[in-house]
Amino acid sequence: MSAPERRAEAPRAGWNGNCLPRDAGGHSANGHDAGPRAGGPPPTVEPPAPVEQPTSVEQPAPGVPEAATRAFKELEWDRAVQLIDAAGEVWLACHVAPDGDALGSMLALARALRALGKHCLASFGEPFTVPAILRFLPGQEMLVEPARVPEAPQLMISLDAAGRSRLGALAGPAGRAGALIVIDHHASNIGFGGVRIVDPDAAATAVLVEELIRRLGVPLDRDMAQGLYAGLASDTGSFKYPCTTPEVHDLAGRLLTAGVRPEAVSRELWDRAPFGYLQVLAGALARARLERDAAGGRGLVWTTVARSDRVARDVEYDQLEGVIDQLRRTDEAEVAVVCKENDRGEWYVSTRSKGSVDVGRACVELGGGGHRTAAAFTMGGEPASIIDRLRAALRVPGDRD
Repeated sequence: MSAPERRAEAPRAGWNGNCLPRDAGGHSANGHDAGPRAGGPPPTVEPPAPVEQPTSVEQPAPGVPEAATRAFKELEWDRAVQLIDAAGEVWLACHVAPDGDALGSMLALARALRALGKHCLASFGEPFTVPAILRFLPGQEMLVEPARVPEAPQLMISLDAAGRSRLGALAGPAGRAGALIVIDHHASNIGFGGVRIVDPDAAATAVLVEELIRRLGVPLDRDMAQGLYAGLASDTGSFKYPCTTPEVHDLAGRLLTAGVRPEAVSRELWDRAPFGYLQVLAGALARARLERDAAGGRGLVWTTVARSDRVARDVEYDQLEGVIDQLRRTDEAEVAVVCKENDRGEWYVSTRSKGSVDVGRACVELGGGGHRTAAAFTMGGEPASIIDRLRAALRVPGDRD
């Protein structure tokens, strides 16, 4: 069956193009909302030649706004499907320190590609360690160390990375790939890759991957659905943030129909932690500072977690993501910030906004990226000076000092 025939036969998956920029409070503060902004050179390979469009017109799903449908159809689905159809081998990569959306989407797509008979393996840059909260995801036997990725893959697919540098050690192979498909939903995406499926209005990269799997004609099985559900739940904050539209719930329903147990996923993502984490959290909350006049008078609350704090309690770095979810509950602060020291002595600065302050813009200014309500950057130095720079970046013309 040809790619156009598969697309015509499969039911249409949609999402709301009016989705507000999402607050990704539920996903890992190690990766998705962060990032150092991509700084690598653009790929040197030429993008694939445009392919002929199918003559049939795909009809939108009921209830999907016309503008959303138009934006949806402008993505390069046909080029991506054609490249995958023609490839015998496909390599997948997601951003360093993967979160639920990055790793869940990648493993789901890897399984779908294997179902098509493709030789497919997946990886991410150093440190090559799956975060503790994501070790329940199926398909991790398809993960290989980044050193095993060919220097110039025939076809590579990047998932949930806003820039090539976010791929870490895999940025080189991505730049040298015969063809690079980029699947992402970050507003700060810099526009890399020869074939782009990038939609900032998508609630998660998992939304885009599910649509690609559908267009490839692969029925969802439980393992694919598990990875996609982890990504969707992570980036919607367990379905409580503004991007949780009717279309998001429709997708969640399809994933449950495929066999996902939502209570099991939620427990792994949010409802378990070692006792030491409670002690680290208690210390972080005790150190929290409230600055009512910051962020244009809207309020800023921030705290720090030094490497020594977590090492003393035998807590892994990736287990710190829940700290900001507690801090952001502060009524008097529009913006919440947690500075976390990594093993290299750098500070990963995770930020959240309740909507009226664009933390994504501020983080991009400081070398990071993300969304309007969830973003991050990495910086050396002392936390107090880092907060000084962030405080200045959060000022908006017209706001009071």
